[in-house]
Amino acid sequence: MTKKEEAVKLIKSKINKETFLTYKEIAQITGYHPKYILKLKKEVLEGTINFVHGNKNRVPANIMSEAERKKIIDLYKKTNVSIRKFCKFYNSRSYSCIYNLLKKEGLLKSTK
Repeated sequence: MTKKEEAVKLIKSKINKETFLTYKEIAQITGYHPKYILKLKKEVLEGTINFVHGNKNRVPANIMSEAERKKIIDLYKKTNVSIRKFCKFYNSRSYSCIYNLLKKEGLLKSTK
């Protein structure tokens, strides 16, 4: 049982007067903020409670396309500059994004 499911169970038992716990105590038990417990209570009363996040199984909007991956790899193979200079030149993706891509492809030398 997840924390959210446990919180909803305790809130329902509080609404049905099966327990004497306060909402603050429910928040302490589950680790949520008391304001979030009240928000969950409102969702329980309205019947709009959802246990699965709305963005689950969706592709991120800023994912790098395969064409852009290939372009970055080909450009880096043709140059002999450092990764930092290459990132400043490319300038449309972050350093960490380009670094992780090139490291995954085995194009970076380890310094150890």
